[in-house]
Amino acid sequence: MRFRLKFYRMLAIVTMIAALGGTLIVPAAGASTTVQSDARFIQELGVSQKSVKKQTSISRADAASLMAKALKIDNKKVPKAGFKDVPKASEKAVNSLVHAGILEKNGKTFGSKVALTRGEFAVWIAKAFNLKGSTETDFTDVPAKYEELIGSVVLYGIADGISETEFGYSQKVTLSEFITMLQLAIKSPDYQLRVLHVNDTHANIENTPRQISAIYEHRKGNTNNLLLHAGDVFSGTLYFNEFKGLADLELMNLAGFDAMTFGNHEFDLGSEALLPFVQNADFPFVSANVDFSEDALMKDLEFNTYTKKAKDGKIYNGIIKNINGEKVGIFGLTTAETASISSPGDVKFEDYIASAKASVKAFKKQGVDKIIALTHIGYNDGGGDNDLELANQVEGIDVIVGGHSHTELSEPVVVEKYKEPTVLVQANEYSKFLGELDVSFDKKGKVIAYDGELIGIDAKNEDGTFIFADDPEAAQILGKYKPVVDAKKNQVVGSTTVDLIGGNPAARTGETNLGNLIADGMLAKAKAINPNTVIALQNGGGVRTTLEAGPITLADVMTVLPFSNALAIMEITGSELKTALEHSVSAAPNASGGFLQVAGMRFTYDSSKQAGARVQSVEVLQNGEYTALSDTSTYYAATNIFTAKGGDGYGVFADIYADGRVSEPGFVDWEIFSDYIQSFPDQTVSPSVEGRIIDAARQ
Repeated sequence: MRFRLKFYRMLAIVTMIAALGGTLIVPAAGASTTVQSDARFIQELGVSQKSVKKQTSISRADAASLMAKALKIDNKKVPKAGFKDVPKASEKAVNSLVHAGILEKNGKTFGSKVALTRGEFAVWIAKAFNLKGSTETDFTDVPAKYEELIGSVVLYGIADGISETEFGYSQKVTLSEFITMLQLAIKSPDYQLRVLHVNDTHANIENTPRQISAIYEHRKGNTNNLLLHAGDVFSGTLYFNEFKGLADLELMNLAGFDAMTFGNHEFDLGSEALLPFVQNADFPFVSANVDFSEDALMKDLEFNTYTKKAKDGKIYNGIIKNINGEKVGIFGLTTAETASISSPGDVKFEDYIASAKASVKAFKKQGVDKIIALTHIGYNDGGGDNDLELANQVEGIDVIVGGHSHTELSEPVVVEKYKEPTVLVQANEYSKFLGELDVSFDKKGKVIAYDGELIGIDAKNEDGTFIFADDPEAAQILGKYKPVVDAKKNQVVGSTTVDLIGGNPAARTGETNLGNLIADGMLAKAKAINPNTVIALQNGGGVRTTLEAGPITLADVMTVLPFSNALAIMEITGSELKTALEHSVSAAPNASGGFLQVAGMRFTYDSSKQAGARVQSVEVLQNGEYTALSDTSTYYAATNIFTAKGGDGYGVFADIYADGRVSEPGFVDWEIFSDYIQSFPDQTVSPSVEGRIIDAARQ
């Protein structure tokens, strides 16, 4: 079901005051936790412990009396509801609840003696405490008109379904359940916030009209919401090459973003491109660890404050949003790797941990107890800073909305090192998803519940139509830019004197000249970022087709490399590399998408041998000479992020990634390849097969 709640309370929310009392079954978070009842609360209601222990049902009239008493509205002078079957003892309570809008007035009878059901009581609670929920549940026994109300009770942890598909709408409530649900409601979260988020969109705007429809849909009916971008709007498609982020920005302004932090790629073209992007934004930027003070173009846009009065098109350490009377603080962080993997010029990047601690302190000083870190440092990135480390080192951050590592967190991750938990989310890449996080806070600003998911922008109905249709206004904006990009794809970026061999089976069974050319370009780019990089690995399944001798257009390049995979640089031992090479050739001579095209190395294997024992020799090109691979030595190897994360079954790479030994500078493969072709004299290439990969069984 939609409500995948994780709770940190049980004993925190239901703090039991008295040491004595009966035992109640709490109908929340799985309805299986046993806690001590609050004897004082029971006493205040005038209920005996003996009655509670009997687990008997409760009539609607008695339930109304107890609820009105708990809410302290049972003695108010209000108009009569006009029910004919309400006993004198319950009349004021029922009248008060009807007057408050908690009970419905349908007809002349209340059903005083009828047993109260779970569904009825959940509706009472939702109305009494003005809980906001969702219409998206899997309960089949809840009337549509009450789905949002009952959903809110579930979302706040006051009750849960009796199964995955049934709430138990018609099931009788026992007295003990009634008291526990009522107490949970009284002690329920003080505030619920919906955070919609994206990251690493990289100028992929052709599906943005659908994404904006999704944003509008998931804002609907929820006024406590934020829309955040965790960086890297720049670089990735021809929309950026042509319009330098301003096409993206027009769509972002339409969507109504509340804040954005800077990604490393925002600095790819220096301040000349970044300045108009910031100035024309209809939202502020947050960045606590980026110092623009020495940048002549950007310094006047920077305000080193945590402000309640943020202006659009300006840069702040953090901003304070007043959302329906509650203060929510948002500060930004950008990876320090930016200094070496982009072109920030005079912009400086300060320690992210120290900046985060200072941000939390500044917010607390202004009475802000709900704090969001909007980061572009990676979930578990190996570049020296990441969200997991941030959550473990900085106390007081409630939510981390992340980017940079392109991580697809289908559900939020929680770090519980300190008294208050930190919820981490990230929404993959390229506008494929809209992230949604519903987070509940108690009265002290502590996260006590959350519910999160990634909403697929390209998801389709059974008839093949998109679930989210293009927003008309967004589609009109896109229509201004798309013809220019379509024409640009026909631009010639170079030429080849020989056929460039790729596709299946060629690139999936052996070395090809196109595989070599792509790997060489990847290695050259990686060396420019990390000079210690000596190897490049390109999965053959990613080399999609062959190009005939002659001109090479951008459309050709994008046909060869259609997935827009980003560059990754991994720290790998010789023994791990050998394990990877064994996997590369494990299916040979049959085709495998995981067959690696290589640069900066050569190796020999024997496909007639048993899989796992085929690699015979491996040599690495260092300082102009090939030397034998050392199992115990460490090497820097470039690859694409798909392979680095374990794609094509590379468990050894997945382990390296999980170990935090992968840096993600993020440059896109087709652009790296295009730039590499243009680096040759006359932009003309003539690659060949060089014996980088030899199958001894075929010699």
